[in-house]
Formats: sequence, structure tokens, C-alpha cells
Amino acid sequence: MSSTESPDTATAALPVPPAGPGRHGAAETVHTVALPGLTLTVRAPVGSPAPQGGGAETGTGRDREPALYVHGLGGSSQNWSDLMPLLADRVDGEAIDLPGFGHSPPPDDGNYSVSAQARAVIRYLDAAGRGPVHLIGNSMGGAAATRVAAVRPDLVRTLTLISPALPELRPQLTAVPTALLAVPGITGLFGRLTHDWTPERRTREVLALCYGDPGRVSPEGFNAAVDEYARRLELPYFWEVMERSARGLVNAYTLGGQHNLWRQAERVLAPTLLVYGGRDRLVSFRMARRAAAAFRGSRLLTLPEAGHVAMMEYPETVARAVRELLDSDMTDVTADASRS
Repeated sequence: MSSTESPDTATAALPVPPAGPGRHGAAETVHTVALPGLTLTVRAPVGSPAPQGGGAETGTGRDREPALYVHGLGGSSQNWSDLMPLLADRVDGEAIDLPGFGHSPPPDDGNYSVSAQARAVIRYLDAAGRGPVHLIGNSMGGAAATRVAAVRPDLVRTLTLISPALPELRPQLTAVPTALLAVPGITGLFGRLTHDWTPERRTREVLALCYGDPGRVSPEGFNAAVDEYARRLELPYFWEVMERSARGLVNAYTLGGQHNLWRQAERVLAPTLLVYGGRDRLVSFRMARRAAAAFRGSRLLTLPEAGHVAMMEYPETVARAVRELLDSDMTDVTADASRS
């Protein structure tokens, strides 16, 4: 179910808008965690106490299993603000801003490869003592989460991937402009071509690219996205991060052997939920079948009307599917315990 309509190439350089204040009005806490060469901003629903001392958890009330949400290219931890509160009674969830995105500064080494993003997730989980977690990733974050689950199975209890950016030999035409961001100098050209664009126009363009139905975004969410664009465009490293991250994603598509993302998908042991949108203009809906075959024993949720960010368009539906995954994992663990 691929589209042949090609958007303005400059729209691919725009970040995914946040969900705004949250469809469910849930308050959030935000804190930073400093690691050697890396500082990460972490977001959590109110009621989930933040780690103290920049690392391991010392507070009380952590009786729910931990979960970690990882956003995609151009996104941020705010992309999970609608889904997190729907699962807060089941999991102790946190969403991170990957290095250079959201409110996290760029990494000291300037590495934005998928492997580097996966290492950032692993380093955070190791430092915070959070594993094994229910790991949930979207797009580029889904690719990084796949790598984490393959190389560090001890850190991942279940895996949920929403439109994961796994290699495609024949990407749909609407995804080509995003791939072009990897070409040196292209982001600078995009910046010049869109210099006169207002934040409102940028928001409308990216909603058309990432949502199956942009009309599902509330006026409050739209205004929040406009404000976020204005903030990000003032960051001196904005275009560089977009270019290097896109290049890192394209490079990950070309890796062979044990580092190939499809090979790593086959190595994942954690129970896996795959979510694909029928109107996704960035990840082909046809990839759902291949992913379901690659991740052993996986569950597949297809949403015909959803775009690239189903957790923002249909958070209730995605939350129900995640709950079913958690219930099945708990049943499996109980069965294993009874046999031991």
C-alpha cells in the first residue's frame, strides 16, 4: 500500500511535531541524566518519580515494571505524551530525547549512527539500572530498539516497534526526500529554500507527511508544534543533526553480516509487537509482512488509517495492543516459573 504522490522535498527536513500538552492532559516531569560525553533529557508522567543523583533509582513507589520509549528521526520524547499516560498504571514509563533531539544536546563525539543511538539507550539503561524494560520505539527509534534487543537481550523484556525504520530495497517515493537528507549539503539547501516558511507552514507540511489524517491533531497540539519548531530552528546544530542522523540511518540500511538490521531482527528473543499504518508515507505498509516473519513469534497490528506515528494518532488502540503484549509476556513468565 504505497503512495506515488511526492511531497515538496523540503518537508522531509522538518521534525515530527510533539503531541502538544497531551490529549489526555497528563502532567509530566522532565529531568536530565549526565553520562560521559552524553547528556539525555528524560520525560515521565507525573507519579513516576525521577531517578535521583543522575543515575540509579533511589525513590520508592517503583513497583511497576519499567518501560522506555524511543522516538524517531526529527522527533522527541514529547511524541509519547499521549501514549505514556494510557500505560502508566501498568508500566513505569520514561521517554528519552536522543542525543541532539528534543532538549538533549549533541553528543561529544558527533556520532548519530543507529548504533550510536542504540548505545545511548543501552548506556542510559545500564546507568539507571532500569533493565529489563518494555522497550517501545518509533521509526529510527524502532531501528535503534531492534539493535538494543539483539545485542543486549538482558535489557529488553518486550519490544514494541511502531513503523520501525528497517531497510527497504524499494522505498516508496514519498520517503525518498528524507533519504536525501543524508547527502552532504542538502540540509543547508533545504534551510535556504524554506528560509521564508513560517512555523505554521512547517507544521502543516510535516503533519501531512507523518499523519494519516492531520485533522486528528487538536488546535492545542498544533500550536504546541508551532512553538516547538520556532525553538528548534534557533538551535545552531539543528540542520547538522538532521543531516548526520539521516546519513546514519541510510548507512544502517547498507550494513551486511551480523550488523544488518534484518539479521538482528531475527536474533531478537523478546516478545515483539509490530505496528504499521496503512497511510504511512515514510515506512511502506508492505514491510509489515516481512517484519512479522523476521521477528519470531511476533504480534502484528495494522491500522489502515494511520500514518507514521500511530502512537500519536491512535494512542488508545496502540495502548490496548501493548497491554495484550504485556499480558501475554506475564503469562509466559508465570508458566516458565511453574515448570522450574
